[in-house]
Amino acid sequence: MNKMYKNSLFLLAAAAMVVACADYNVTDDFKADPDPTFVEPYKDYATVKSYIDRGTYPNMSLGAQLKVSEFNKQELAHAAAVTNFDNYSFGTTLMSGAIVNGKGVMNFLDMKDLLDHVEEIGGEVFGSPIVANANQADEWLEKLTAPIEIQVDYVEGKYVNYNDSTIFNGTVEKGTNVGIAKYDGQNTLKIGTLCNVRIIEGFDVDPKAKYTTTFYAKADKDATFNITFSGNKVNGSGTDGKWTFKADRWTKIVVEAQSAADATEGYLTIENTRSTVIYIREVQVGYYPDNHRQQTAQEKSDTINYALNAWCDGLMKINQGRITSFDLIDEAIDTKAELENGLYDLKHSDEKIFWQDILGSENYAPQVSKVASTAFKTHGGDLEKLRFFISESGLDEPKKFESLKYWINIWDQNGAQIDGINAKLNLTYSEDADTQKANEAALQTLLNNLQSTGKLIRLSNFDIKYQDADGLPVTAKEITSEQRQKLANYYSHVIQSYMSLIDRDKQAGICKGNMLDTTDPVGLWAQDALTKDWVRTATYKAFCDALKGK
Repeated sequence: MNKMYKNSLFLLAAAAMVVACADYNVTDDFKADPDPTFVEPYKDYATVKSYIDRGTYPNMSLGAQLKVSEFNKQELAHAAAVTNFDNYSFGTTLMSGAIVNGKGVMNFLDMKDLLDHVEEIGGEVFGSPIVANANQADEWLEKLTAPIEIQVDYVEGKYVNYNDSTIFNGTVEKGTNVGIAKYDGQNTLKIGTLCNVRIIEGFDVDPKAKYTTTFYAKADKDATFNITFSGNKVNGSGTDGKWTFKADRWTKIVVEAQSAADATEGYLTIENTRSTVIYIREVQVGYYPDNHRQQTAQEKSDTINYALNAWCDGLMKINQGRITSFDLIDEAIDTKAELENGLYDLKHSDEKIFWQDILGSENYAPQVSKVASTAFKTHGGDLEKLRFFISESGLDEPKKFESLKYWINIWDQNGAQIDGINAKLNLTYSEDADTQKANEAALQTLLNNLQSTGKLIRLSNFDIKYQDADGLPVTAKEITSEQRQKLANYYSHVIQSYMSLIDRDKQAGICKGNMLDTTDPVGLWAQDALTKDWVRTATYKAFCDALKGK
């Protein structure tokens, strides 16, 4: 981008700080001169959102999704978003997984900067999912629901006194110079050089228990040795984690260790790799049982409700009533698990903490909406303006749609506030006529089904990929002008279908997944390979014309 465009762009963004949204480059006589997308043949088009007939479509809005970091930089992505769209959504970057660390500390600094700026320019934010199965504060939830430490008593285990022995019947892992020998006037276990010997064995082990092995040892000369407890090497205080045995006195050695996870028997091995002899007098092993217990169902419920309240309170405290529309729950339906009625169940997990597993499937949305709305009101929000959506993908599959409708009905009956459905699209334009006909029929069915719910309907992830007649993807670098126009026409078809099939009072808007081309030609803008400027595509024009009713 040349310097003039850069300076104009930053002036454009700065101006947004002091003017209302209605004055922010949305007038009918808008000229694109300060906008880096000033190129033929679409230079005479105004900002996209200015083409919505607000009188005819009072609830219709146009959103764009981008990252918080992109928005807060106030560069190209920011300028395109605030100039052309009514509202902005930020995907996973405003979810608990990106904000809450393993200790439960919440970092809302980026969100605060974002909301302060959006408030100044008169824009709107569509809230990221409050709870979901992915992108959650998993480490925090795992710690909160982890087993509880309890007091346990020491358990006496096995005891061996070699003074009472005449023959060693234990396991020699290596070497032959091992046996019962007289030393200091008593029988002892003698371990010669280059010998590895289990000085006590034959007891059960629990890998979660902590074992204490105590024995008395003496060497011909001071030396250090390795010790292993049931498959785990145990470090001592000597060089390389070795244990020191003295020559001038019997030394009491205390080894505290857990067994290896796959250990099937208990034992303690001394490895003598030194040119000296070790003598063992007596050995005793005992243990402290695992000092943890699983939380009860009630304790887990209390804990998860605490976490939900803490998260919602922190979120709404920063929000201060500024975001009024949120995804309440995201991607709840499990297409691999069926209920007795043949519909899909909610997702459940044995490995991670899922909110619904603790709150209960039927109480999932009711509890989340109750806690979130209470926090919203506590921190200055107007409940009359608050809207909660259930977001889900793949709703073009009839069974998944019916399953979501089933669960929403249950949640409604149990007192949840569910105002709308945020349907995540996964659209493709195909050059194959039959395939494209099926694509369009599926879209119409989806919109009719959504309309039948009586809920507010929002379409998100509004990107359309392009396939050739053989079903192969056409990339942004490969697409021709003719193909781009076909793609743009399909964008227009989707927008007009939404505006005609969804009741006007139920239109919660459409959210663009990517403003700029990715590897796919999904953008309203493409990026010039040399200047890096954002260049308007035929899709830009299609959006404007479709919203205007052409």
